[in-house]
Amino acid sequence: MSEGKSESAAAPAAQEKFGPAGEYNGWQNVAKRPKRGVPAGLWIRCPGCNSTVFRKDVDRLMGVCPECDYHWYVSAKDRIAQLLDERTFEEWYADLEPCDPIEFVDKIAYRERIKREQQRTGLKDAVLVGMGMIRARRVAIGVTDSAYMMGSMGSVVGEKLARLTERAQELGLPLIIVSGSGGGARMQEGMLSLMQMAKTSAALARYSAAGGLYISVLTNPTMGGVAASFASLGDIVIAEPKALIGFAGPRTIMATIRIELPKGFQTSEFLLEHGFIDRIVRRPDLKSEIARLIDYCGK
Repeated sequence: MSEGKSESAAAPAAQEKFGPAGEYNGWQNVAKRPKRGVPAGLWIRCPGCNSTVFRKDVDRLMGVCPECDYHWYVSAKDRIAQLLDERTFEEWYADLEPCDPIEFVDKIAYRERIKREQQRTGLKDAVLVGMGMIRARRVAIGVTDSAYMMGSMGSVVGEKLARLTERAQELGLPLIIVSGSGGGARMQEGMLSLMQMAKTSAALARYSAAGGLYISVLTNPTMGGVAASFASLGDIVIAEPKALIGFAGPRTIMATIRIELPKGFQTSEFLLEHGFIDRIVRRPDLKSEIARLIDYCGK
């Protein structure tokens, strides 16, 4: 009985291995098997050092390369999750949305561009603001997101940040703004966009006069009207390593006045050396450093 079962079990295997005419077709069976390759997304290439690194290591370091310390882009929502204590964020002014005040059109109408950006990023505009806790210290916080039209400052961004500052003053809270803007003032809104530089700066001046503590965090990139207004006005200005910070970028300067900038110009390290920022802090250390600064300043 046992021998009979063994022979019948072996028959299908033999049929798979040999064809009807007795020819060997093992290679066909191998070809039918699914390939056991490396799962997609398991490894990523670092733009900083060109190394292939394990994604879990990058995620564990909050978007930082374990080989060269390159800091990847992270979204505004991820920034808030990294900085604030879990489930403490309360978003403010979430209903504010941009409009098309000057009916601007380039490749597409600005109104259509807004819809596309909102669908792609899940954001109403390029900033999230609200209140939360950093190591059990209550703060008002705003984070700009360079994925939404390069984090450019339009009317909604300026309005949200001005309201955030005013409410921080009313509640007596430390103010944290994390800036990431490669677009500066948003040209699609014309003069209304440029006005936000003055509006946010004026709100911060009133907040400072009332004794508030403003910690500005600069990330890659922080350029244009954002760098020339609220981003550079912190009582303490922190930057992530190797971030590009300035008004006009190297390519713009070369294209307009044909001057090649010094090596490392407009990086965090260069600006720290020349006194424009107060310190450089790696992303995994940022939460603890901000909490320490709040305690040190008695806020």
